[in-house]
Amino acid sequence: MAAALANPTLKVAIERTTGTARTKRAAAMAAWPEFPAARALGRDIKDHVIENLAHYLVAFEKNADAAGTKVHWARTGEEACQIVVDICRKAGAKSVTRAKSMLGEEIGLPHALEAAGLERVETDLAEHIIQLAGDPPSHIVWPALHKTREQVAELFRAHHRDPGAMATVEAMVASARRQLREKFMAADVGISGANFLVADTGAVCTVTNEGNAELTTTPPRIHIVTAGIEKLVPSTAHAMAMLRLLVRSATGAELTQYTTFHNGPKRAQDRDGPDEFHIVLVDAGRTRMLNEGLAEMLRCIRCGACLNHCVVYRQIGGHAYGGTYPGPMGAVLTPVLDGLKTAQDLPRACTLNGLCAEVCPVKIPLPTLIKGWRDKSWRLGLEPRAATLALRLWRLAAQHPPLYRLGTRLALPLLRRFARTGWARTLPLAGGWTAARDFPAPARKTFLDQLKERRK
Repeated sequence: MAAALANPTLKVAIERTTGTARTKRAAAMAAWPEFPAARALGRDIKDHVIENLAHYLVAFEKNADAAGTKVHWARTGEEACQIVVDICRKAGAKSVTRAKSMLGEEIGLPHALEAAGLERVETDLAEHIIQLAGDPPSHIVWPALHKTREQVAELFRAHHRDPGAMATVEAMVASARRQLREKFMAADVGISGANFLVADTGAVCTVTNEGNAELTTTPPRIHIVTAGIEKLVPSTAHAMAMLRLLVRSATGAELTQYTTFHNGPKRAQDRDGPDEFHIVLVDAGRTRMLNEGLAEMLRCIRCGACLNHCVVYRQIGGHAYGGTYPGPMGAVLTPVLDGLKTAQDLPRACTLNGLCAEVCPVKIPLPTLIKGWRDKSWRLGLEPRAATLALRLWRLAAQHPPLYRLGTRLALPLLRRFARTGWARTLPLAGGWTAARDFPAPARKTFLDQLKERRK
């Protein structure tokens, strides 16, 4: 985290993308007066499915099976990876193309494929970039957000057989197209995620802006989908209602370039498509979230709006969070996936300003869920001793108003002694903050004193 705060190039890269995303989203919502009603509908659809999850899982399996799909069940990420690897081995596969999937990253599928000796080719342009760089994704919609176009050009010059002139973004895209095209057509297996699983048809819905998902899922002999069980919606009509929320929240567009519904393997009359179609339904802690008061987080449709608006994420990027999911959503999900003891820093990193909840298209109360983790961390005794002591001293002062007023009046002139031109570059006991940024100088009078003057 300290390295991220001190990296000016990272901040430029983050702001280029998230700033554009915020502007486009704001414009899209301003032009969509039905957004509040659509948002409430999206929340209700997801809550209905979560409350009736067993029913919709059974219905989805039945209808997918009727379409010729082979449905597999995985309790853990390890089981899911093993199922995928076994399918590839049974098919005698040597090369695998993969469309972007956060679930795949969550369960460690890229590493499992490589460990099995399979050539893995990431087909999403941003995923291709970070595969060349050896980086994990830093954003759930734009995985290579942390890379500037200048850094991408250097990567392509080093790794592409025909890098071409890298003066423009268009030239870099053309170079990637030349590099990836033969991989699309030669792959034995294509692996994708799912944006939605449609219960009443057994179909899988994917949305992309590049068309790489269609080239990943159609030419290979076998198509494998890995999807979390919370991706279910009751019908195609419900999926379309959710798509209106997803796309506007993610990119500010009305619809993605490619919205595809996959429903089973190639039929006799079809000109193309896979010979086998597999869906791996993954739990990996999702049913546990139902029992631990985190059911509202299962509404998440992975739009990334909470990341784009998070003041913390925009300062440190995704890698500093140390898990698959960064930002506010990561502060809730990572303690589930990796354990609270490992991820206890993430809920504490949040400022609780509430902006993530304001922009969430399915009204997830992210600050409330994050505060729940803080409370649990405190009850389990996982907080650092220094923080525990500081909070106890604060509580003592807050419970005794005369002591609180005396402390603030003494602290203000002391803190101002460290300030120059309105900012303090260093502060006692605040080195974690001032190592990467200045601290605003406090006002000359306390809030309570100012309030008293205003009332007079």
